Amino acid sequence: MKLKKWFKKIIAILVILSAVGFVSVLLINHYVKSSVEDRIFTESEAAKLDVDCILVLGAGVWENARPSYMLEDRLLQGIELYQKGASDRLLMSGDHGRKEYDEVNVMKRFAMEHGIDSEHIFMDHAGFNTYDSLYRAKEIFQAKKVIIVTQKYHMYRALYIAEQLGLDAYGVASNPRDYAGQKARDVREVIARAKDFFNVVVKPEPTYLGEAIPVSGNGDLTND
Repeated sequence: MKLKKWFKKIIAILVILSAVGFVSVLLINHYVKSSVEDRIFTESEAAKLDVDCILVLGAGVWENARPSYMLEDRLLQGIELYQKGASDRLLMSGDHGRKEYDEVNVMKRFAMEHGIDSEHIFMDHAGFNTYDSLYRAKEIFQAKKVIIVTQKYHMYRALYIAEQLGLDAYGVASNPRDYAGQKARDVREVIARAKDFFNVVVKPEPTYLGEAIPVSGNGDLTND
């Protein structure tokens, strides 16, 4: 009987802790979104900002040669902002942790095929996640004021991280179409917002740092 009572108490405690955790995640999610909502601009509004660079966050690539639909839309939006004068520098930040998977060179080639000069395109080969991309934009590429380009569901977290790291950041969301698997992405993003809410308190260094490559210089210095 005593064992059953203890078992019931343990179950009750676990249920309470789970409920508290669930509610906490929802509250953090709401706070992160509401705190940066006013930093999401339209394309025309963002074109007037005159920022150090347009930061395009990486996403999947196909066969190490073509951007996924989600990444293609981010790139097209970044190129449009460049052409409208928001900045004359594009910073492509993505995963290039191994030879057989290279987001950033795919991104740069795509931009060059759309008429952007090579020296105006910087590649961050170690943008393995959103936090690393924002940290390195500030510390390695010496950016102070940026426009972030990504889909809206991801934008809130990117802007929140940027703000907490001391970047003057604005966002232009790229959502010209629906994407397969978006509902699952939305759920994962709620958890990711809670994770990075605590991550920016600790402010760990990213996976890689290195020497500064100011985004005001020549993007070809980031070629590999």
